[in-house]
Amino acid sequence: MQLTDGQRLDWLRLIRTEGIGPRTFRGLINRFGSAAAALDALPDLSKRAGKRAAVPSKAEAEREMAAAARLGIRFLAMGEAAYPKALHATETAPPLIAVRGDPAALPRASVAIVGSRNASTAGLAFTERLARGLGEAGLVVVSGLARGIDARAHKATLATGTVAVLAGGQDRIYPENHAGLVEAIVGAGGAVVAEMPMGWVPRGRDFPRRNRIISGLSLGTVVVEAARRSGSLITARFALEQGREVFAVPGSPLDPRAEGTNDLIREGATLVGEVEHVLSVLAPLMAGIAPPADGLNDRPETSATPDYWDETDFDGSAGGIRPPLSEAADPVDADHELPNDRARLIACLSPTPIGTDELARSSGLSVRIVQTTLLELELDGRIERHGSGTVSLATRA
Repeated sequence: MQLTDGQRLDWLRLIRTEGIGPRTFRGLINRFGSAAAALDALPDLSKRAGKRAAVPSKAEAEREMAAAARLGIRFLAMGEAAYPKALHATETAPPLIAVRGDPAALPRASVAIVGSRNASTAGLAFTERLARGLGEAGLVVVSGLARGIDARAHKATLATGTVAVLAGGQDRIYPENHAGLVEAIVGAGGAVVAEMPMGWVPRGRDFPRRNRIISGLSLGTVVVEAARRSGSLITARFALEQGREVFAVPGSPLDPRAEGTNDLIREGATLVGEVEHVLSVLAPLMAGIAPPADGLNDRPETSATPDYWDETDFDGSAGGIRPPLSEAADPVDADHELPNDRARLIACLSPTPIGTDELARSSGLSVRIVQTTLLELELDGRIERHGSGTVSLATRA
């Protein structure tokens, strides 16, 4: 299948209509045969449903496409050859994705790496080593462009291939100071993916939407440092629902950032201590990604997945819409700067010993400031010193 420019415009108008998400879109296309016919039928359907469907005008859709084109963005539709097969195989795959960069990164075998924004230095160091090894083995690394684990995974795989999935529009990078990372990804031949409109500032519920794309693009998801009830665990849950592999990096039981990953291991996720632990599971899958379905047909019509789109059931066409998830379920993490050098350093520490140079690199502080601050923390009983000049959070702190 290959959409014409006119058909692509109709798809954009339909998916941008209030009350229409992936399930409703699929139901309408399957029922009426095309987006144009579905748009024509919407006034009558919305009247019967008792909810007005605000359809974007053709001019509005053209403006969005023009704004996207100015950034070098193209829209890929489900069923088209360039649309990633792994994502297409998921139940709530976005009908249209906006792609900046090289779309050739999307069909390649991929693995997701996600984790804490407030990551420890040890977690960041392991993420870099793991991501680089997986990239060198031929896997594209997918993540969500967040601070901490996500950003380190992207940076470690610029040379081998990385894909960033946005929660907002392509022109609303979150966090804002990762705009340079987006440029680096695009410049290195990677790709940046979004399903939300141009100009869309991400809200709480948009992050779970993003997360199901991260896992959907990937053969498996590796979780590094995730607290309980974190967004990274939502990504792992989506991976399970999508029939993908779930991996978790174990951590100290004294570190809250490891509670979620340790729980995943206890529940059956594959423990990851080195690159080979991931490759041994994914190697048989890397050459056998399932082919895409024929357009939007022959796809399941019900799911236990919450409705993140507040979809309207237009005369039964949506197929099993679930109650919406509260926006508070995955709130936007406040990316406030840490108040002082001491707090920045503590945020990088964990019960796992780490060296002074690595602490300086992760915290952005000079080695002199790190050494001085560590002395203050030691006097306060907050850290313990180990061999080879390494330190860790004190277990009694």
